[in-house]
Amino acid sequence: MTAPIPRDIPDLPAIPSPSALKPAPVPATAVVTPVRRPAAAAFRLLVALAAAGGVTLELLLGDPSRALSHFTIQSNMLLALVMALSARRAWTPGRPLPGAVLGATLLYVVIAALVHHLLLANAASPFSLTGEAATPTGRQALSHAVLNTVTPIAAVLDWLLLTSPGRMHLRQAGMWLLYPMAYLAFCLTRGELLLPGTPDRYLYPFLDVGQDGFKRVLGNALLLGLSFYALAVLLVAVDHARPKPIRHRWKTGFRL
Repeated sequence: MTAPIPRDIPDLPAIPSPSALKPAPVPATAVVTPVRRPAAAAFRLLVALAAAGGVTLELLLGDPSRALSHFTIQSNMLLALVMALSARRAWTPGRPLPGAVLGATLLYVVIAALVHHLLLANAASPFSLTGEAATPTGRQALSHAVLNTVTPIAAVLDWLLLTSPGRMHLRQAGMWLLYPMAYLAFCLTRGELLLPGTPDRYLYPFLDVGQDGFKRVLGNALLLGLSFYALAVLLVAVDHARPKPIRHRWKTGFRL
C-alpha cells in the first residue's frame, strides 16, 4: 500500500530567476592599443606654433588688451592649446581629446575665418573694413594671413585627414554656441563702458550700436547666430559622412 498524499503541502521556496546581464559598452581603447602617430603629432605641433606665433605678433604690434578682445585672437589661442595637447597625445600615445572639444575649436576658427573673408575683408560687404585695417602691410599682413587663413585651413585638414570620423554629435552644436553668445555680450558691454568717440569702441562693424542702434545690431547678431548654428550642424553631418582616414604602417612600426 502507498502512503496517503497529505492534503496540506508546505510552500516551497521560489526558484530565483537568473539575473539578466546588462550589456556594458567597451571603449575602443580597451580593445585597440593606442599607437604613436609622429606625423600627426608633428603637424599639430606646427599648427599650434603657427597660431601662437600669429597671436604673439598681434600682441606685439598693437594694444594687447584690444587684441585679446578679438574673436580671432581668442579662437586661435584656443586652437594653439588644443593642437599642442593633441600633438602630445598623438606622440605619447594616448587617448584623443573629446570630440566636443575638437568640434568647438574647429567651429570657432572657421567662424573667425569666414567672418573675416566674407564680411570684413570683402569690399562688397556692408561691413567691410576701411583705412589701414582693410589693407594691412608688413608684419600686420603676415599675422592676419596666419590667423585668418593658414590656421583655419590647417585645422580643417587635421580634422579631415588625421582624426577619426563620427566623434561629433548634434546635441553638442547648441552647446558650442554658448561661447559666441558670451562673446556678443562682452562686446556690447565693452562698447557701453567705453566713452563715445573712443577708437574701436565696438570691435566689429556689425556690432556698432553707436552707428546702427541696438535693434539692428541684435538683428545682425541673430542672423549670425543662426548661420553659426547651421555651420555647426554641417560640421557634425560631414563628420559622420566622411570616410575614415587611411593609415599606413611603416617600417618603424608606427602607424600614421
